Amino acid sequence: MSAETVDALLLSIRVALVATVLNAVVGVPVAYLLARRQFRGRSVVDLLVTLPLVLPPTVTGYYLIVLFGRRGWLGAPLYAATGWTIAFTWYAAVIAATVMALPLLVRPARAAIESVDRNLERAAFTLGRAEWRTALEVTLPLARNGILAGLVLAFTRALGEFGATLMLAGNIPGKTTTVPLAIYTATQTGETADALILVLALTAMSCVVLLVAGRLGARAT
Repeated sequence: MSAETVDALLLSIRVALVATVLNAVVGVPVAYLLARRQFRGRSVVDLLVTLPLVLPPTVTGYYLIVLFGRRGWLGAPLYAATGWTIAFTWYAAVIAATVMALPLLVRPARAAIESVDRNLERAAFTLGRAEWRTALEVTLPLARNGILAGLVLAFTRALGEFGATLMLAGNIPGKTTTVPLAIYTATQTGETADALILVLALTAMSCVVLLVAGRLGARAT
């Protein structure tokens, strides 16, 4: 494999791992709130979380540029204060992968949490447990297989993210070129050997991850 191919593989794995951690930090609490709480704006939160599943990735990428680009709502103040921009860095690839993968964690995690018997939570409440302790000690452990399945699916989605990453992070060799972008570039330039290696590597990793997710999902039901 060429050095560019190795760089793309390592960057994709790093982006997918970081995006999965961020999804766990953000997605599990969101899934819990959607499953267990009624609050104003709940339908809006649910809509925003689900939108990346139905919007074309390039549209999601455009919204991310509006938020995080150098002239974006969040990107402009950051650039004015620090002279640094998120766009066209590997951090942008992480953000794009996180946003695109978030629904694949929240939906199965929410379903798993909703399947937990509420009587077990009420029993914990009667023993003096606060809601946050009940969630950590009762609800989430019982829903762990569904949550883990969602995390595995999120990792797979982050690993294969293309459209939103291209919009926000660009395709800079050695800096923001992930495996899907490297496959696209290799195909366009006629480097079929590199493209084949990357396709096979991504397919193998995705198959393994999906098998793990399927087993975890089966245990959760």
